[in-house]
Parts: sequence; C-alpha cells; structure tokens
Amino acid sequence: MDSQTFVNKAAASGIIAFDLSDYKPTTDIVELDIKDHLFMGMIVKEKEFKESIAATDFSVYHEKAVGIVCSTEAIIPPWAYMLLMEKLSPYAVYTDLNDARTVLLDLWKRRLTYADLKHYKDQKVVVRAKAEHDPTLYLLATGLLKPLVKSLMYGEIGLPKVIFKK
Repeated sequence: MDSQTFVNKAAASGIIAFDLSDYKPTTDIVELDIKDHLFMGMIVKEKEFKESIAATDFSVYHEKAVGIVCSTEAIIPPWAYMLLMEKLSPYAVYTDLNDARTVLLDLWKRRLTYADLKHYKDQKVVVRAKAEHDPTLYLLATGLLKPLVKSLMYGEIGLPKVIFKK
C-alpha cells in the first residue's frame, strides 16, 4: 500500500482566526422594570415612587449590569432615572436605559473596542462566522482590524470569504 502524506492546507495557510465569542462579556445582565415602582403600574407619583425605591434591596444588583426598562407606556421624568442610578451605583458594574439584549451588545462592543489587537498586525485574519452574533459586531471588528491586518476574511479558515487585502 502506498503511504501518502496529507497536508493540512488550512494550517499551512497562515490564517489566524478571530472569534467574536472571545470578547463576549461574562457579567450577568439583568433588567430593572420601573413599572414595578409606579402607582398602579402607570403613574410616577413622587412620594410613592421614592418610598418604593427606598424599600427596594438594590444589593441584588451587586456585580451585575443593569438595563433599566419600563414595560408600560408611562412617562418617566428624568429625576426618576437619576434616583435609580443613585441607588444602583454602589452595586451595579454598568447601568443603562436599555433592555438586557442591548446592554449585552453595548458591553460586547466596548470590550472589542478596547481589546489589544496588536498581535493581528500584518497577519491574515478570518473573523469566524456565527449566525448568533449581531452584525454590528462584525461591522466593528472590520473597522478595528482593517488598519492592522494584511488580509481580512469572513467565515472559517478552510473556506474564507475575502473582505480586504493589502
């Protein structure tokens, strides 16, 4: 029988994988619904709102990212958000006026933006394709990697789609 040598062309290509999952935040993200602190779930009455906030144990948000939402059509005055932030600030690592999905995306983009990507300089890089990742992350990754890399691709090392070449 003839012995054949198999060459791993993907490994020999020199292409490095860039996986957006490596930059996904690990912080727990929770939502705080203002509705729970409103009179009849609809109206901001200052006295009742302040009493409700004062009676809340905000330590449950310790080391968490908090998305503040209102699941009703109530009009919330800015001071109410300020009061919530004053109570959350000793505990929450991040707070925003968005749902949990948007908070996750914002934190993920922040981690990507501040990541040390210098080891990709002058390399052939493929950004791994994953359907569950928001397209915004691919947009940001392209903007961050293009000035550094020799070539930028999308997909998998064995069958990438070329996006950019120097």
